[in-house]
Amino acid sequence: MTAVQGTSVDIPTQDGTADAYLVHPGDGVPRPAVLLYMDAFGLRPHLRSMADRLAAAGYTVLAPNVFYRHGRAPVVELPEFIDPAARPEIFESIGPIIRELTPDLAMRDAAAYLDWLAACPFTANGPVALTGYCLGARLAVLTAGTYPDRVAAAAGFHGGRLATDTPDSPHLVAEHITAELYFGHADQDPSLPEEQIKRLDEALTAAGVRHRSEVYTGAHHGFTQADTAAYDSAADERHWEALLALLDRTF
Repeated sequence: MTAVQGTSVDIPTQDGTADAYLVHPGDGVPRPAVLLYMDAFGLRPHLRSMADRLAAAGYTVLAPNVFYRHGRAPVVELPEFIDPAARPEIFESIGPIIRELTPDLAMRDAAAYLDWLAACPFTANGPVALTGYCLGARLAVLTAGTYPDRVAAAAGFHGGRLATDTPDSPHLVAEHITAELYFGHADQDPSLPEEQIKRLDEALTAAGVRHRSEVYTGAHHGFTQADTAAYDSAADERHWEALLALLDRTF
């Protein structure tokens, strides 16, 4: 693991300025880029620590505040530790913000993030990798399908609503994806029931997408997030092993 350098950056988009966290190995040598899509709780110290761990493995990592239209992070005030009692009040504020981030808006933003990374002096030439958590898993799939020539690999962990019966469901972009995908699902996750996991796998297989989909037994939605009660250390380490293996195969 190498020393890393992290900083806050601003990314111009068609709809304003997205604040983000950029971190890379401290030697300043251009590295393969990873776009890290946040979970619903947003860009906060724990997400930055996850980005730091990825950077220490040899990558340049950008973690944008995808809710930037509602202000700079933290968009919603959060406790240091998010327990079940705090969730209803938090989601009362976050819920409308999530619903307003339509796939069209999110993919317009994705172009800005990818363009910014391409111009970043710490980023090596070539396509990037994606990793997403919770709603970020949805954004990772959509980005891989919307910009297939710019995405070499994508991972999603405890993603919700990945294969619904709505016309904007992420699984419907499968035919456009050229990246290798990996999913780590939580088996205690009402936002992604078994039928959606099956529908997602069937769509990816029919499209010929290289992918692996694993269900983490006993894990709950949010198992990678150490500042929440859903955290599962064993499942989290399994996620890191799978993610770093995917990146190693890709770059």
